[in-house]
Amino acid sequence: MVKVDKNKCIGCGACAATCPEVFQMEDDGKAGVKSGADVKKNAKCIKEAIKNCPAEAISN
Repeated sequence: MVKVDKNKCIGCGACAATCPEVFQMEDDGKAGVKSGADVKKNAKCIKEAIKNCPAEAISN
């Protein structure tokens, strides 16, 4: 299960740009995981989003 740590997230949007099928920017300005996102199907872009996150806020 992929998660975004809201305490670490700086709201840069890199994850949503890298993997829009899974991540979205939310009303609080932080990233979140889309409801119903297919984590297995999008494993490659999730891995890329984790790598690209400057705040290291994404884990799975």
